[in-house]
Amino acid sequence: MSSDISVKICGLTASEHVRAAVEAGARYVGLVFFPKSPRYIDVPLAAQLAAEVPPGVAKVALTVNATDAELDHILASVPLDMLQLHGQESPDRVAEVKDRYGLPVMKAVGVADEEDLAQIDLYSDVADQLLIDAKPPKHSELPGGNGLSFDWRLLAGRKYWRRPWMLAGGLAPDNAAEAIRMTGARQLDVSSGVERAPGVKDSGRIRAFLDAARA
Repeated sequence: MSSDISVKICGLTASEHVRAAVEAGARYVGLVFFPKSPRYIDVPLAAQLAAEVPPGVAKVALTVNATDAELDHILASVPLDMLQLHGQESPDRVAEVKDRYGLPVMKAVGVADEEDLAQIDLYSDVADQLLIDAKPPKHSELPGGNGLSFDWRLLAGRKYWRRPWMLAGGLAPDNAAEAIRMTGARQLDVSSGVERAPGVKDSGRIRAFLDAARA
């Protein structure tokens, strides 16, 4: 492990936790625009939090099957650096979003078994980055942020996809280093693993996660 590991703290909802993420060295901060999520924030709060993020830290909007109208509304007020598509968006939709907004797009791909890895190759053709997450439980309303991991051995020896990728799903301060070792990931995404309650981040756990990832 080393300082070249990039970390995204996702689902931030308060200024103090944005500040904790930035001060700990996070390279991405994620704002959730999915109303069913406990980490959902509205556009005015998102604009306020985004304004507190210094240059050099990427501001990422997590959306789920968002329409053009919904994305227009977000981007009219919130200064963002990247769009994260975390629903069932097709490769064509990913390409449409990239063309319409001129921002890098990260596409989330849920993984439960080896068959799901084919989706990673499919989206590699159109997305700027990939987020490889645990596939949600069958009846879950949340596409991510469920605190679940998948069998990281599925990614062993597969780190050279055509696009940069980020590992997500069930990560926490006590398993970040092991996740890096097993998968070869150079980027990690964490949300519930640095919370003290659903949707409520913990500054100490944010710092502990960054320290563990870069130990």
